[in-house]
Amino acid sequence: MEIHPFTPDDHETVAAVVEMLNTAEKVDAPFNYPCTVDEYTGMLRHGWDGEVPETYVAWVEDHVVGLLELHTSEWDNRHVTWLGLRVHPDHRRRGHGSRLLAFARDRARETGRTSIGGDGWDTSAAEPFSVGHGLPQRSSAIKRRQSLANVDRRAVDDLYREAAATAVEYELLRIVGRTPPDLLEPVAVMAAAINDAPTDDLDIEDEVFPVERIAAYEAAQEARRRKLYRVLARHKETGELAGHTVVAVEIDRPWIGDQHDTSVVRAHRGHRLGLLLKADMLRWLADEEPGLATIDTWNTESNDFMIRVNERLGYEILGRELEFQGGA
Repeated sequence: MEIHPFTPDDHETVAAVVEMLNTAEKVDAPFNYPCTVDEYTGMLRHGWDGEVPETYVAWVEDHVVGLLELHTSEWDNRHVTWLGLRVHPDHRRRGHGSRLLAFARDRARETGRTSIGGDGWDTSAAEPFSVGHGLPQRSSAIKRRQSLANVDRRAVDDLYREAAATAVEYELLRIVGRTPPDLLEPVAVMAAAINDAPTDDLDIEDEVFPVERIAAYEAAQEARRRKLYRVLARHKETGELAGHTVVAVEIDRPWIGDQHDTSVVRAHRGHRLGLLLKADMLRWLADEEPGLATIDTWNTESNDFMIRVNERLGYEILGRELEFQGGA
């Protein structure tokens, strides 16, 4: 097996990697939508918020047998390298994953990282492989999907009114695309509320959200042809932003939506703002994106509050992901 770096400009390699990823998903997570070359290329060029991964492909002769993505950040958690490691289903249990992991550890140490983490679907192979290589399970997350054809708009309206009755001190703002300049700083301050979400036993620090990072995130999502919808809750008396929810809709596949951040500032909790924000987002998207079919979301399995909100809004479980972390 040979391991080689590749870039988004290596078009034949990117196409082969996407084919391998989709083959693996059919085995590991058949509920996921297929990855496209354009979508994966966008991730390679722009990442989540402008920080792009190092990417390596594993070849056996002329076959792609594995993929390694090394995700790091200079904003925070500069001790960690997060791995995206996949092996083609037809080439598993031959040591390819072990060699890719060893390569990842070497690369992490070369870049000054002391910890590596990764995830895998809750299958019979994921935990034994990770634990056997010194990466114990530190957390778990559940992926859920909301099928909008099954959502009763009247029920959503009822939930909205129920939450609004408790949140009378707040008003909602809707933003499409990039945040207006006059709101960037308060949005950045408010976004730090996501750090209150449970992280279980993961060795991670709070994320930091300067204005530049918010702008970089929005620019990256736009470059990846995702249309952002953000609903903000603002305290009427003080003008302080109290929380938000963000959904990204794929422009090229407008039936696919992804839930990004939903968070409420600690000082403003207890007013049903989480439910209010997400219910209002659904009402808005029903008018603005009539072709939208599903919205996918992730929650740490121990995040009871947000799980209750999502279940009230009709989200259903797709799969469970295990998260592992250990020394580099």
